[in-house]
Amino acid sequence: MKTSSKTIFFLSLGIFAGLVQAQTTSEASPIPKIADSWRYEVTPYVWGPGIKGTLNFNNSLARSADMNTSNVLSALKSGGMIAAEAHYGHWGIMGDLVSATLQHSGSVPVYGGQATIADKVTLQQTVLTGAATYTLVNNIDAYLDGLLGVRAIDITATLNGNLDGTNISKTISSKTSTVDPIIGAKGRYRIADSSWYLPAYADIGSGGGTTNLTWQVAAGIGKTFNQLIDASLTYRALYYDMKSSAVLQKTTMQGPQLSVTLKF
Repeated sequence: MKTSSKTIFFLSLGIFAGLVQAQTTSEASPIPKIADSWRYEVTPYVWGPGIKGTLNFNNSLARSADMNTSNVLSALKSGGMIAAEAHYGHWGIMGDLVSATLQHSGSVPVYGGQATIADKVTLQQTVLTGAATYTLVNNIDAYLDGLLGVRAIDITATLNGNLDGTNISKTISSKTSTVDPIIGAKGRYRIADSSWYLPAYADIGSGGGTTNLTWQVAAGIGKTFNQLIDASLTYRALYYDMKSSAVLQKTTMQGPQLSVTLKF
């Protein structure tokens, strides 16, 4: 599965490079047009975030997490990522799904180094963002939607440990599910009347009962190839600060994201 994850990542990079080199008969505008008809977008993507923060296991044990993008891709056991939008006139709806299972093994010396505890941490998480949108700016160079919605996260952290050379073992697990209201904006700015653009996204939220604060931002560069296909390379960050009993304690997931958007 590790090889498969890396293959998908580098294959996506190859697709993006190929699209950049593709020739079009005219420069396509990256700015959507508002009309009294439906338009749709579906965006499969690959996000390779590093993870930095603290995982809480049932208030009994906290483990720091500090993994870069390469570590996360190596630890990825399964996952899927996709976003979609639908618009009619100025109004629209959007959704974004990230689902992943990560597993990392290590060891911790105890008793002054006389013994070692082998541990395995498994992190299963699903993050679903949904929102209603309204177009605030739409001209030849810029497009901006305001958004109001919710972000739901379901996350389980499991720690399996055993004392090397013995049959002594223990499993500790913690699970958190919460839904938080969010407010934000997303849009793009056209570069010099070309088919290249600067995409951006930002939201912030709280108040789901478990979450003290959550925010998400993304920015990068993209290109529109024709009326059917966009591609973008962005840097995305998602932050969660939950109450002391929850899994994520001041945890940031951030890294590059490669997306291909199909428009209908």
